[in-house]
Amino acid sequence: MIPFQAPVEDILFSLNVAGAARLPGWDDDLVREVVTQFARFAEGVLAPVDEAGDRQGCTLDAGRVRMPAGMVRAYADFTEQGWHALALPEAAGGQAMPGPVLSAVDEIHAGASHALQMITALVPGAARTIAHFGTGDQQARWLPRLGSGDWLATMALTEAGAGSDLSGIRCRAHRDGAGWRVEGEKIFISGGDQDLTPRILHLVLARTGAAGSGTRGLSLFLVPSHDDTGARAPISTTRIEEKLGLHASPTCQMLYDGAPAELLGREGEGLRAMFVMMNHARLDVSLQGVAHAARASHIARTYAATRRQGRAPGHEGAAPIAAHADVRRMLDRAEALALGCRTLSHVAAVTLEAGDDPALVEMLTPVCKWAGTRAGIEAADLGIQILGGYGYLREYRIEQVWRDARITAIYEGANGIHAQTLALRLLRLPGAAEAFAAFLTVPEAAALWQQARAQVLAMPDPAPLAHDFMALTAEAALATIWRRLDAAAEHAPDARRLRALARREALLRPVRLRHHAGMVAALAGA
Repeated sequence: MIPFQAPVEDILFSLNVAGAARLPGWDDDLVREVVTQFARFAEGVLAPVDEAGDRQGCTLDAGRVRMPAGMVRAYADFTEQGWHALALPEAAGGQAMPGPVLSAVDEIHAGASHALQMITALVPGAARTIAHFGTGDQQARWLPRLGSGDWLATMALTEAGAGSDLSGIRCRAHRDGAGWRVEGEKIFISGGDQDLTPRILHLVLARTGAAGSGTRGLSLFLVPSHDDTGARAPISTTRIEEKLGLHASPTCQMLYDGAPAELLGREGEGLRAMFVMMNHARLDVSLQGVAHAARASHIARTYAATRRQGRAPGHEGAAPIAAHADVRRMLDRAEALALGCRTLSHVAAVTLEAGDDPALVEMLTPVCKWAGTRAGIEAADLGIQILGGYGYLREYRIEQVWRDARITAIYEGANGIHAQTLALRLLRLPGAAEAFAAFLTVPEAAALWQQARAQVLAMPDPAPLAHDFMALTAEAALATIWRRLDAAAEHAPDARRLRALARREALLRPVRLRHHAGMVAALAGA
């Protein structure tokens, strides 16, 4: 096994390239200290329990989920050091650190233990949603509870007949005096139950309108697992899913049997409120993909530097496989995927925090989710290939990287849905496409993207073009990112290596751009 090593210097460099220093109150020294300290915690506490957790998995015992023992101890250490409340308001017991700092910490957390990170990472999004839509009383009660570490949060949207299409939600909420009660089933609920915390706050999307009211009839509710006296609410876990990966993270089917609930925001505007939480989660998922790409790249590079086989110029006797052209190709690709998609996600996180270009954030969020998650899967697949037979075994754990990464392209909106959103909605959203066009600084990328944009807009049904248009959009965005990375290379942890990767990207990216632009044009003319 090759131990987890947090890419601290790469992350700090990326935040610098993304312009984090422009944020009010940004302190490079403080950020370095926070990220470095969490990296030590992740390497020493989180990563060591992840392998055992993957092997042991979660169990359902008398209707309650039992986490792997190591995860329970790790979460206790996590909250004792205050990491759970890093980005929460100070009034709620948090440190009120900027969003990009949380992004840096979450990437390291996901690289060390995606299974645990995906459960804890829902708290900042829930807090953000409550802060934005909650009443003063709700904020005063629920934010400190989330900041205490005694409560974790869930996001309960999906149902058996309503996955990507939320208009099919059947879970209902009805008034009960001054409050509400929620009834129905939800599936694929990450951390729907666990024994890390004594309490869970479920954010549940339920129907308050008529059966045929579509998404306009949905409202968002706070549904606590226990009431103020400590009595358990009528909420039960009916099963936990047996998954390809993330074995140490319980994915639950939940039954809400008339559970007491509080309306969050206005009735009928549940989707609007839920998107605040979902958009935070989507940027988080993009960095989960980056974390897997970076972890796969590190394992592959370490292995390829010591595994000797065959002959290569400049080497006497058996050469390290990193000296062979095909292995170098795969190593370069995996590392470039991690570096480029990390900085793209950081640009989105910095812009979101600054609040000065919401239209660009609207465009970048689905692009980051699409590109970052694909990067994690592709880099893990390349890593398995580099390790050969050992990559297919559990010994080096790169097969777990692939298994854990694979879900990221599916949850928080399947990648195909994000491509459809870009082609069908965002291009028509006032100012969004213009903000993205202004972001592009590579002339050929900008010209090809604008041409494809016009072709998509001219189509009566642009859906068949959506995948390749999203691929073109991601490549165009990354062309700008790699220009920035190359310009800042002298400050990189390994300037020589970054310049070499930037040269490679400069050679290959125009080919990828023209390929996807050609696909859009061909499909537009079909």
